[in-house]
Amino acid sequence: MNALDFSFRNQSLHALPSGGLFWPSESLLVVSDLHLGKSARAARFGGAQLPPYETTETLTRLANDLSATGAKRVICLGDSFDAPALQSVLPEADLLTLTTLQAGLDWVWIEGNHDPGPVQLGGTHRRSLIIGPLHFRHIAEAAPTKGEVTGHYHPKATLSLRGRALTRPCFLYDDTRLILPAYGAFTGGLHCHDPALTRLMSPSAQAILTGARPCQIPMPGLAPLS
Repeated sequence: MNALDFSFRNQSLHALPSGGLFWPSESLLVVSDLHLGKSARAARFGGAQLPPYETTETLTRLANDLSATGAKRVICLGDSFDAPALQSVLPEADLLTLTTLQAGLDWVWIEGNHDPGPVQLGGTHRRSLIIGPLHFRHIAEAAPTKGEVTGHYHPKATLSLRGRALTRPCFLYDDTRLILPAYGAFTGGLHCHDPALTRLMSPSAQAILTGARPCQIPMPGLAPLS
């Protein structure tokens, strides 16, 4: 597993190729913005047609990360489902996969703006959660607590590689906050040079691009350090 190790609030963390975050000392896997059921919602409400297997692909990715890390704890950092109560229309096979993944794990659903938390699926349901120096919530606050870990924005960055532009989802972090990429398949993203993200991050912020070999670059779009 080609994870990229980095330090945040004096904690050793691993940015996984999938967009998941692993905290080894806590045996904790954190994933954000799964948006399970996105294609089902689109079909139900007349939205754009998406591949019907996006939920299966996301759950397979999650199963692989759980196996690779051996995590005993999971935090789903909000927008786990694409709309409230959407778990009721998921294919039975996907629901069975999800409940099987939960078995034996300390599983926390953080409330997102798309869903209040799937209370029918078990696990613990919280608006936010503090573990040691890290504070987990869905959306970054304008004046964050140091150690804030969030999702919501689906950040992505573009890297020029051998004359080609390569765009990938990315983690963003600085001394105060860490923003995770969207974990779900077909979730889209917001370029990290967008003002919605640059106004949140300090000039020293870094971007970690996901993919088979995660790589770290200075966060694009920020004013250069003087």
